[in-house]
Amino acid sequence: MPRTQRNDNFIDKTFTVMADIILKALPTSKKAKEAFAYYRDGMSAQGDGEYAEALDNYEEALTLEEDPNDRSYILYNMGLIHASNGDLDKGIAFYEESIELNPRMPQALNNIAVLYHYQGEQAKEAGEDEKAEAFYDKAAEYWKQAVRIAPNNYLEAQNWLRNTGRSEMDVFF
Repeated sequence: MPRTQRNDNFIDKTFTVMADIILKALPTSKKAKEAFAYYRDGMSAQGDGEYAEALDNYEEALTLEEDPNDRSYILYNMGLIHASNGDLDKGIAFYEESIELNPRMPQALNNIAVLYHYQGEQAKEAGEDEKAEAFYDKAAEYWKQAVRIAPNNYLEAQNWLRNTGRSEMDVFF
């Protein structure tokens, strides 16, 4: 039984029924519908903190999904899981893959910047100032890209860019 059919609360069950009706009505291939079902189950598992199950569903969705934009969101969610589990390099790799398929995904750019900034903070605490600055520079490059795409978002990042002198671009403050 798919995960989404096991939901206990009324809202989740209602959403699942509505999503199934819409999915059946859409003029898409059976393969695309299956990919969406795995993606939806992955999101449900991820929401419940069942990350291994979510990754299994996302991997299956990737084998079926052909649309680059949809694939980018699957990869993005996989990046979220790996980053939240502390595997920063793997998280960054999945975010990078999602950006390759969908270059206008500011949330992936932002998340990469956050991870590089975090690594910069860790390096700074360890007394590795040069390494910290390199991570901060990487973070700045990704935040600048995110801000160019979504200028009304990421205000804290924009302030950080300005306060650290890394905003030599046309950031909309």
